[in-house]
Amino acid sequence: MASPSMFGQVYSTFFRRSSAFALTIVVGVLFFERAFDQGVDAIYESINKGKMWKHIKHKYEEQ
Repeated sequence: MASPSMFGQVYSTFFRRSSAFALTIVVGVLFFERAFDQGVDAIYESINKGKMWKHIKHKYEEQ
């Protein structure tokens, strides 16, 4: 379990000042958005495997 001093260090680093709090939120949102987007894209592609253009275009391209 985390010690109280660890929580104090996290608080003083990320949440004590409004500017640091806002920056923490912005950086967290950027990382979350990137991870969520990649996760949803992976799920979508696995559900639609073999139905998307990038999976079937080799059948229609002239060689």
